Amino acid sequence: MADNTDIKITSMKSNKEFESLLIKDFKDRKLKENEIIKATVTEITKNFIVVDCKAKMEGMIPVEEFSNNNELDKLKVGSIIDVYLERVESYKGEIVISREKARRMVAWKKMEKVFESQEIIEGYITGKIKGGYICTVDGLPTFMPASQIDVRPLKKIDHLMNIPVKVIATRIDRSRGNVCTSRRAVLEKDKNAEVREMLKNIKEGDIVDNAKVKATTDWGVFLDINGLDALLHVSDLSHGRVKKPSELISIGQNIKVKITKIDKATNRISASIKALTEDPYENISKKYKIGELYSGVCTKLMDYGAFVKLEEGIEGLIHNSELSWESKNVNPSKILSVSQKINVKIVSIEPENKRISLSYKATLDNPWNDVKKQVGSIISVKVKNVTDKGIFATLDNGLTGMVYYKDVSYEDSEQGLSRFKKNDNIQVKVMEVKDEKIKLSIKALEKDPMDWLKDNKKKIGDIITTRISSVMANGVKVSLDPDKKLIATIKKAELAKDSVDARPEVFSKGNALDAKILDLNFEKRKIVLSVKAAQIDEEKSLVAKFGKGAKAGATLKSIFEKALSGGKKKKK
Repeated sequence: MADNTDIKITSMKSNKEFESLLIKDFKDRKLKENEIIKATVTEITKNFIVVDCKAKMEGMIPVEEFSNNNELDKLKVGSIIDVYLERVESYKGEIVISREKARRMVAWKKMEKVFESQEIIEGYITGKIKGGYICTVDGLPTFMPASQIDVRPLKKIDHLMNIPVKVIATRIDRSRGNVCTSRRAVLEKDKNAEVREMLKNIKEGDIVDNAKVKATTDWGVFLDINGLDALLHVSDLSHGRVKKPSELISIGQNIKVKITKIDKATNRISASIKALTEDPYENISKKYKIGELYSGVCTKLMDYGAFVKLEEGIEGLIHNSELSWESKNVNPSKILSVSQKINVKIVSIEPENKRISLSYKATLDNPWNDVKKQVGSIISVKVKNVTDKGIFATLDNGLTGMVYYKDVSYEDSEQGLSRFKKNDNIQVKVMEVKDEKIKLSIKALEKDPMDWLKDNKKKIGDIITTRISSVMANGVKVSLDPDKKLIATIKKAELAKDSVDARPEVFSKGNALDAKILDLNFEKRKIVLSVKAAQIDEEKSLVAKFGKGAKAGATLKSIFEKALSGGKKKKK
């Protein structure tokens, strides 16, 4: 019994010593979750890699996590690898580790460093997604936009799939764990280095005899100058106006140019053809004089005018207002055509702005000089348009004149406009030509009804007999002459001396009315008539004739009664 008890006590002591040693060993290992630790491969199976992480038990990693760079083929028992420790002990009591996450964490830290230094790294294009491709760098998937895979658009990238490619990290989003990479940046970097070396052999001002045309656009030409790309802008093709570079230059053609600018920051080269020749505008004032006539060729028609080439490299503009005497806003295509040879007059020259203003109408006979001679004459015109303001008519020389609605008729001018239609031929009188405006008149062809007053020597203060032509709410219209062409208005307040009788409705068309002329202005064609004033004058006349010896304040009625009774006594 004593011996068994001693054995039991000794065994318990050994277990406690082993447990304390094991606990101490685990403490010395200092395993921390969410960090990369070292692990030793202890066994390689078909589906798992068994590793010793110096934990309570061995860890198992799926073989799929070792597929990158053929790592599985290089792996053997005893190999030390980096693994990512997710959990020291799961709910099953197992250690949770990952080779793939460890590789990604290492790759992310490396990516942060190379992003700051812009170091070139190696990756693999492993798949295609919306907007670009997946480029895997050390197991870390990154996004490569489609525009960043090459310096020019590629229709197919099969030759770049799953092979090592050099890339640069262009953007890192640490919060989201996203990385953007670019193969194009590496290619451009290499190209720029090559270009910088080649640029040492040329300088601004050099003349190149064999610049080859690679491509043409509406705004310029791309050239190959000894392996370097250069741009020949459309404005540097010629001193004159060039519509399209393709009209002067074709692809594959070798041309002579001058290097005008080298931008070392962007490695861009600018070339020029016109820099090889003298600027024709430098001595233009010696060749061309303002006010002189010259011949040219119409090269371009625009909405605002026409361009005319006077010589190679020198063009001028004929503004719309200088195309025709007939209209200041005529469409150039109605006057000129491209390639037409014409004579022009120089209006102004601006050498500093390389502008020349021309006039085409100045080379033609000025019809305004002829129409000024026709003032007071009766001419035939063609109705161009009829508006509320009057009639626009075309003269024989193409100019346009206007008959104002008040100059259509002496009667009712506004209604008179309805008698005229477009393309009617009518007779008019030229009244005035001023500021390139022609004033015409139709009523001037007739005798002015106001002349009846002059012929009959009527003046202010005269009493005339009129006939009512129409009754209105505010008065009546009356005709003064026998032909009923001279019409005047008598206002309601002037229809009678007594306001009770001054009512337009008591009058009828055709009634005779004696009225006094209160105002008469032949220039303004103004006539003011008053029946009331005529009645007052008549009353005064009767009082003066029959009211001798009448007492002050006597009425016209009492005077007439007295006059009549006096007559009866004499008869007795």
